[in-house]
Amino acid sequence: MLMRRQPHLEHMQFTHTVPYGAILSEDGVQFLVFSRNATAMKLLLYKDVGDMDPHRVITFRPEVDRWGDIWGLFVPGLRAGQLYHFQADGPFEPEHGHRFDPKARLIDPYAKALAGTFLDNSDGITRPPKCVVVDDHFDWSGDRHLRRSLSETVIYEMHVRGFTQHASSGVKHPGTYLGVIDKIPYLKKLGVTAVELMPINEFPILGSDGKPARIKNYWGYDSMAFFSPHRGYAYDKSPGGQVREFKEMVKALHSEGIEVILDVVFNHTCEGNEHGPTLSFKGLENSVYYMLERDKRYYKNYSGCGNTVNGNHPITREMIFHCLRYWVHNYHIDGFRFDLASILSRDRNGNLVPNPPLVEQIAEDPLLSDAKMIAEAWDAAGAYQVGSFGNSRWAEWNGRFRDDVRRVWRGDSGMLGALATRLSGSSDLYQSGGRPPYCSINFVTSHDGFTMNDLVSYNHKHNLANGEDNRDGDNNNHSFNYGIEGPTDRKPIDGLRLRQIKNMMTTLLLSQGVPMLVAGDEFRRTQQGNNNAYCQDNEISWLDWKLTETNAELLRFMQALIAFRISQPTLRRESYLTGKSVAPDQLPDVSWYGPLGTAVDWHQSQQMTCLLTKPLKKLDPQGLGRDVMILFNTGEIASEFQVPVVAKERKWRLFLDTAEDSPKDIFPAFDGPFLNKRQRIVLPSKTTMVYVAEMT
Repeated sequence: MLMRRQPHLEHMQFTHTVPYGAILSEDGVQFLVFSRNATAMKLLLYKDVGDMDPHRVITFRPEVDRWGDIWGLFVPGLRAGQLYHFQADGPFEPEHGHRFDPKARLIDPYAKALAGTFLDNSDGITRPPKCVVVDDHFDWSGDRHLRRSLSETVIYEMHVRGFTQHASSGVKHPGTYLGVIDKIPYLKKLGVTAVELMPINEFPILGSDGKPARIKNYWGYDSMAFFSPHRGYAYDKSPGGQVREFKEMVKALHSEGIEVILDVVFNHTCEGNEHGPTLSFKGLENSVYYMLERDKRYYKNYSGCGNTVNGNHPITREMIFHCLRYWVHNYHIDGFRFDLASILSRDRNGNLVPNPPLVEQIAEDPLLSDAKMIAEAWDAAGAYQVGSFGNSRWAEWNGRFRDDVRRVWRGDSGMLGALATRLSGSSDLYQSGGRPPYCSINFVTSHDGFTMNDLVSYNHKHNLANGEDNRDGDNNNHSFNYGIEGPTDRKPIDGLRLRQIKNMMTTLLLSQGVPMLVAGDEFRRTQQGNNNAYCQDNEISWLDWKLTETNAELLRFMQALIAFRISQPTLRRESYLTGKSVAPDQLPDVSWYGPLGTAVDWHQSQQMTCLLTKPLKKLDPQGLGRDVMILFNTGEIASEFQVPVVAKERKWRLFLDTAEDSPKDIFPAFDGPFLNKRQRIVLPSKTTMVYVAEMT
């Protein structure tokens, strides 16, 4: 019924399935918006991004332009690039959850792009960025999702702007989607298979009052329009230019075999609490889109950001589904990481519920079956669901892996059992729920916290630059500075720091599950001890590419280590290790030994040997797998290791030694020295050695 004046709509491509917002046809544009309690609706049309006021205002006629709770009208003659807002009138009754403001210009919840920024509101009128009518057609040249198995994935978390904004990046258009394209050869050489982009959905560039914000939101966890790629990362500043450039970036990454995962923030918006501005959802249907307290003047705040999206309300849930499908089918996105995903497990009253509808339906949605789903399985209100979020379609950021690996290498006692569990794929968290090892997204660092370099350089956070008197950021980092807080010219300390970085990176890349590293950790990027650089759009956060030369040894090590993981099915199994023989003539798939080659003392020792046996031929049809022997000395003194009796019949070559300098720290061609005939090895303190068996 609402589409009565769109005769050509039936010929649109599959990517045009979003049923709301501004729907473009050959004859004009159909505008559709949901509001249950609005008493009037207007469409504001603008000629230019800088216009303070619309040149044309069209009033919806309820008797013909409203069907149920959907307001819709068709405007002939409009084209792609048209700028618009909605404006809704209705009750302003906060005690009943209604916050309509007839003066507010509202962002369409389904807007596909925004243009401009906040304009002056000295007259009491809120003027947010304008919505853009978008033509979604794009020459993909046959591009499709890469459909790489999670078990074969190595994730690289990065910030689009910070990746190339530094003067040292050498790209033509720094800080943009196009800048990422220029760095694809680097990503290929590093060897990662997927980039996980910190939020690229729209978020405010300036404060809601149109003036520079006191604290700038650099990370982008402050969503303003879920369907729109961020205009601030586009070189082309024309309305809708970001849509084309983002697609060009995805297409270019896919052409080199690199998947694109988006970090999405469906847990809150930039409208804040009862003191925040009315920009979109508040002015259309506040009590549907947000969780409200019993006293409906106030917002539930499970996000720590002022409000909480009401994700399990049917209307909001529908919007999230449409949004995910749109990014998958219109932008060819390969997967999503859901920020504070435990909020998606809360019902409309904020209670955590089993089998929450939104989580379950995302997992079962047939149009999303090719997409990777990754949860940050906690929220800011105390929910911690690591190991229990959803079914096997959901992977999780494994916060237990992060904490245990940090503590192991810091030297905390009694951690060998935890190390073995994390190396084996965290079966304690996932196996009982029928979830395979690749449901564990393993990481030691992420955007949230210390960089890898700072993890071994600071005992305490140094966040004064954030303007919050160092109160923000986590105080429990499991970090250690090895004698001096911050940078040092003392070679013994800096050498030990480099060794510890290699130890933690080795643990990460050799563990079952899916490794994720943060952009710049591979060449010792520093944030000067800031573990919460959310507001630092400057050299604290930007990648300094000169460090690729300064720390070329670590970069070489990481390239070889990632390549080793990708080549070895031994390290990326799709089922759990059992500790049993996989065939009558083979050793157990995994076995553990103390430094003397006998049983491990799980409670006292800080030394351990892990022996991994290559998988059966049916799981490794190309025959690339090798037996791998990993020796750990996490203690403070050197220790002699004896090769376990069961491994003595094999010919072992050294692959990796974190105590050595380049090039003897890693042997990418598997041409390291053979294990000595005595089969005894002295490991210095804080050292990992990896041996690989000769092919048979």
